[in-house]
Amino acid sequence: MRKSGASRIHLASEAELLSLLLNLNVPRINDYMTSARIETVHASVGDRLLPGAKLFDMTVDLSLAAPHDCPPISHYRMIMREGAYLRRLDIEPGEEPLVDALLALFSTDAAEPLDAAPGRPARVAIATIMYQSIWGGR
Repeated sequence: MRKSGASRIHLASEAELLSLLLNLNVPRINDYMTSARIETVHASVGDRLLPGAKLFDMTVDLSLAAPHDCPPISHYRMIMREGAYLRRLDIEPGEEPLVDALLALFSTDAAEPLDAAPGRPARVAIATIMYQSIWGGR
């Protein structure tokens, strides 16, 4: 028979279970890709991003991988697949980070301290786009 108060199970609150740091690194979209040029950053630090929110537009140039008649340049948009707060940006438009370089940190709680290691990568989708910077569009 158990004595009263001798053993208690700690039940985590929903906030404790969901509070998590998320990292976002430059994904390898193509086997020959070594870096991606960040064209546009659509979100700002502190923003609460919902699924479907635009994050970054980036350009991948594979012209150094093999000779081509025209440069194989592709444009992509990274989009959130889950809700999170953008807590830190490690890049700016015009920069060309290498594959797997850290782009940003997110958290599931707006007040989550940033000194812990990320629990997992942020869930994003990557879509091929027709980048229209020369037309002034976004």
